[in-house]
Amino acid sequence: MRPLLDAQRDVLELVDPLPEERVELAAAADLVLAEPVVARHDLPPFANSAMDGYAVIAADVEDAPVVLPVLEDVAAGSVPTQTVTPGTAIKIMTGAPMPPGADAVVAVENTEPGDGQVRILSGVPVGESVRPAGDDVAAGTVVLEIGETLTPVKLGVCSSLGYGRPLVRRRPRVAILSTGDEIVSPDEVELAPGKIRDANRFTLLGALEEVGAEVLDFGIIGDDAAELRDGFAAAAEAADVVVSSGGVSMGEYDLVKHLLAELGSVDFWKVAMKPAKPFAFGRIAGKPFFGLPGNPVSVAVAFEQFLRPALLHMMGARLLFRPRIRGIIEQDVRTDPQKVVFLRVNATAGRDGVLRAKLSGAQGSNILSALAAADAYAVIPVGDAEVAAGSLVDLEMMRMPANRSWEEVQLD
Repeated sequence: MRPLLDAQRDVLELVDPLPEERVELAAAADLVLAEPVVARHDLPPFANSAMDGYAVIAADVEDAPVVLPVLEDVAAGSVPTQTVTPGTAIKIMTGAPMPPGADAVVAVENTEPGDGQVRILSGVPVGESVRPAGDDVAAGTVVLEIGETLTPVKLGVCSSLGYGRPLVRRRPRVAILSTGDEIVSPDEVELAPGKIRDANRFTLLGALEEVGAEVLDFGIIGDDAAELRDGFAAAAEAADVVVSSGGVSMGEYDLVKHLLAELGSVDFWKVAMKPAKPFAFGRIAGKPFFGLPGNPVSVAVAFEQFLRPALLHMMGARLLFRPRIRGIIEQDVRTDPQKVVFLRVNATAGRDGVLRAKLSGAQGSNILSALAAADAYAVIPVGDAEVAAGSLVDLEMMRMPANRSWEEVQLD
């Protein structure tokens, strides 16, 4: 069997980064920067008020309460026309530029406005409620680096610094198809004998959209050589990557491997991992091809270990694999010592901050419900046949689930 790390290395070495392009910021979510985002100016670009209130000289209000004449009002988006001189104040809104001469802001709740004047009820130190220019980012700072994925907050950073069309690597187009005469649409209300609904395609659809890919759905293709050949050829012509599920084991009716030999260069591996041991990878019509197993849990595990990192690599990302956190497994488990085993677990953080993992259900590669209930994989390395309850294991996090109810939040 092929070691998992060797198989992952071969996959990453074969897939090439996609071309660079500039895109509108609204369309850039989940894409990866191909240029650094450098602050062209201070952020904020000018000193401004952090509160609605009155801009003053701090020394003038040291012995509050005091009454000061108000020279003008400055709203957000406007600029002051007056200078705060000793014994005066300017009314100011949150975000408005600080007037010349002022060095502090008294919050409006600590004042009593009058006719052309204001009564300051409490003193403030120099700098109170003032956001200096560059308080967030100084001009010339590299804020985001090449290879960073544009999350929602990072899109906000780009916008605030004037990167309305960031340079990114193109979103990959991924064609997906399910193979097998036994597979039918999820719309089938009554299953005929021997038929199963297609879970794999929709698992892949959601996972691909999460990673930022554009999905081309080629549906279900039965075990017919001509239809399979045409389907694979069309998928390769339309997409950057082709992904199929089913037909990569050694069964008599697994036509996929024979057709792929005609269309390109594809290797069929037995990878030392469980689930997802059977795996096909190579090129068809010059495009990377991933032939995933037919069992639904195997599809999900193969996606995480091969396809997701490959797509992120194509998009130019620096970080390709899910986070792994050490945690305690709370059950005795027996595993296959010849393989890296991915157990589906619930990982819960206790109040001590330690993650504790329990099997989320039966561990067969067909048990999709246990994977749906899981939020992590407990990764058991080659060589470990038994893992005792209380042992530390690597937990590869699929997501970090919510773990506090409203009642618990109120107790914190």
